[in-house]
Amino acid sequence: MIKGLALLAFCFLIGMWCGALLGTWLGIDANVGGVGFAMIFLLFSKEYVTRKGAWNEEFAFGLGFWNKLYIPIVIAMAASLNVKSALSSGILALLAGILPVFIAFGLVRILLKKATTTK
Repeated sequence: MIKGLALLAFCFLIGMWCGALLGTWLGIDANVGGVGFAMIFLLFSKEYVTRKGAWNEEFAFGLGFWNKLYIPIVIAMAASLNVKSALSSGILALLAGILPVFIAFGLVRILLKKATTTK
């Protein structure tokens, strides 16, 4: 379990550092995509450890345990921050968040109709 947790913590720290660095490069005083970078690093790290033949139950249990707790909590926290900043930023930010959702719903509906008619 400790190896999986150590791998997750390492990827999280490197991801948050990359997100802060990207925010600085873009001139934004915020972490830009730190959790996303951490997930990408975690995927690549898992593949690397698997290729080296070191992947075992200890890694799997540690990552599985924290996967059930950590990822949903971080996603919920990030989503609530995005909603708060969108509400305080005005109508353009709200439209930029709401319109793509409704467009995606419409596209899914169209694609489902096409998929059922082609069968």
